[in-house]
Amino acid sequence: MTGEYIKMGFKMPAPKRTYARYTTEAIALLGKMVRHGRKQRKMTEMELAERLGIARSTLQRLEQGAPKVEIGIMFEAASLVGVKLFDSDERSVNRLSDRMDDRIAVLPKHIYNARKKVVDEF
Repeated sequence: MTGEYIKMGFKMPAPKRTYARYTTEAIALLGKMVRHGRKQRKMTEMELAERLGIARSTLQRLEQGAPKVEIGIMFEAASLVGVKLFDSDERSVNRLSDRMDDRIAVLPKHIYNARKKVVDEF
């Protein structure tokens, strides 16, 4: 039952997921960058798909900017064709990751909903 859910005994289509325009444009850009990198390396769709362990149709969706392609596959495809996502090398990415760990460490461990404001005016 992919794309469906049951509500009160009836099969209903799953609600369509919407994405912000910035998100869709960024995913489309990444797909174009992967396609460009693949073509620069003179790789066929089938060759890259086999290296990624995915179907050629999945690679085609990735290159077209489909938002439902797994992010891990997108990042691996980018890596294989030489698209740099965060920085120029792995050590820089590790340093950036360490800095983010440090920044996260100073934030609260849990976020709670704001408590209701007490109205004490009688």
